[in-house]
Parts: sequence; structure tokens; C-alpha cells
Amino acid sequence: MEHLWAPWRIKYIQMEKPEGCILCDKPGESTDALNYILYRGDKNFIIMNSFPYNSGHLMVAPYRHVASLEELTDAELHEHFEIVRQSIKVLRQTYSPNGFNIGMNMGKVAGAGIDDHIHTHIVPRWQGDTNFMPVTADTKVVNEALAETYEKLKAKF
Repeated sequence: MEHLWAPWRIKYIQMEKPEGCILCDKPGESTDALNYILYRGDKNFIIMNSFPYNSGHLMVAPYRHVASLEELTDAELHEHFEIVRQSIKVLRQTYSPNGFNIGMNMGKVAGAGIDDHIHTHIVPRWQGDTNFMPVTADTKVVNEALAETYEKLKAKF
């Protein structure tokens, strides 16, 4: 069995969470570059994960604050997965990953860090992208700064 270790995310887990919902608040601000919002559709948007598992870790979320997949309208659902598909195409073109982890965690017990606003994670994966560093040094090597990743990807959406 392969395990996805992410000890660097402990900073996110332990940090004091801001009031409100970042997936509602961030799109309402006019600072897409500072918030790492890559794309705005009619009903959903793409935001980069600030605590990524790998470079290019994206999240697709509806603007509407809903906690589960079945609460999305047909139009929201269709656009959501069209954006997921487009994100995969852009990540393939930009970074040539060997695969992807794509998923949703609905509810705290399922591992959702933001459990009251549904979102889909898209995590590019490369052969050998996990190594000894997280296990022995409690350090994850992310080979590109978030701002650089943002600039590369923003131009393609």
C-alpha cells in the first residue's frame, strides 16, 4: 500500500483558522493574484492550494456555499467538472505529470479541512515525487514557489 505523507501540512492543521469561509471570501476580494485564483467561471472558480501536496495543487470550488455534491445544481455540477477537466489539460501541458490524484473530502471525518464548502482537489503526481525528506527531515520539497506556479498557470486559463 502506498501512503501519501504530508507532514508539512501540520502548519495548516495547527494554524488558527480565519473567521468565515475562504472559498467564499477569497473570490469576493479583488486580489486574484494574491489569493492565487487562476480562473473564474460563471458558477465555479480555480484557486491554488496554499499548502500544496505538490506543485500545481489546485482546487475547484463553486461560488455558492454548499457542503456536499448533491447540493450543487446541474449547471454548477457540469461547469465544476468541465473546469476540473480543463485544469488537468493545463497541468499536463505545463508540467507533464505522470498522473493525478483528484478528489473531494465531504465532511470532517472524511478529511475535509474546509468541510462546509465543497471543492475538488487536483494534485499532479510524478514518478518518485515522494522521497525520504518528509519522513526523515519532516520537510517537503516543493520545487517551485507558489507565485511562480501561479504565473505559469494563469496564462493558460
